[in-house]
Amino acid sequence: MPVTVLRFNLAGPSPTPASLGARYRAAVEMAAFADDRGLTTVQTEEHHATDNGWMPAPLAFAGTVLGATRRITVTVSALITPLHDPLRLAEEIAVLDLLSGGRLVTVAGLGYRPEEYAAHGRDWHWRGKLQDEVLETLLAAWKGEPFRYRGRTVRVTPRPYTQPHPLLLVGGSSRAAARRAARLGLPLFPSAHLPELEAYYHARRAEYGTEGWVLQPSARTSLLHVSEDPDRAWAEYGGHLLHEARTYASWQAPGAESAVRSAADDVEALRREGVYRIVTPEECVRLAGEVGPTGSLILHPLCGGMPVDEGWRSVHLFAERVVPHLKER
Repeated sequence: MPVTVLRFNLAGPSPTPASLGARYRAAVEMAAFADDRGLTTVQTEEHHATDNGWMPAPLAFAGTVLGATRRITVTVSALITPLHDPLRLAEEIAVLDLLSGGRLVTVAGLGYRPEEYAAHGRDWHWRGKLQDEVLETLLAAWKGEPFRYRGRTVRVTPRPYTQPHPLLLVGGSSRAAARRAARLGLPLFPSAHLPELEAYYHARRAEYGTEGWVLQPSARTSLLHVSEDPDRAWAEYGGHLLHEARTYASWQAPGAESAVRSAADDVEALRREGVYRIVTPEECVRLAGEVGPTGSLILHPLCGGMPVDEGWRSVHLFAERVVPHLKER
């Protein structure tokens, strides 16, 4: 059975506190519904300094989802770890790991928007050193023993549930990210399908004498919305998908690697491109066969400000007319 993912970033044009609050509550309710019906993962992410409500506090959201569910994994992909205080971050992840019984997965990313660093008073040019510090601090803190931090001895409690530490991956598309992961003995999560980066990571890991593995995205990643009438859904809701696609593309530097990067300027181009797809339940089942048991189906029910009612229709169709076929395979 492929990994079945509900993705939430809660972004949409012109959000108000009332509309955004309703979308947050709907996302948690959808996660609980998905948990009851056997979906495997809720995925969220972190961005700041936006005008469309893009998720800025993924750990708070993850905690709410973990408290409302029993089995489903929550993946933060990615947390912009250099923007966080390392000791507080160690505490927060440890508490979430305890609360969930080990269901939180954190992908540590550098980010790619200097304005996010400026908003948090961090120096963009020192982001690599900041990342080294936070990752090294997390690994030391989760041992539960005193250690040296910025010239003083500290100890972080509580110890997490997962041993030797909560699942932490290093995200990115650069050789620096792969070297960092290899040196620290952490798994690597490339931001796109990059077999050459995986090979580089394993070569560096062999040099360092560390253990590790790679969670490699598929060669083609699509964000899905399920509808009984895709033509109608594209006509009515394609603008929401385009809003997210264009926002995300505007943040990417030339040559940046991303599994879901779009170059579309209008809805028709977005539909032809296939990064965002609206499919029938039957088409989704066939897609599951194409991606195979090591692939993933990523449902994005509230993409780009999608109306909550339409998001629920997509979730119900996926849970009731797609997932049962996956379990039969």
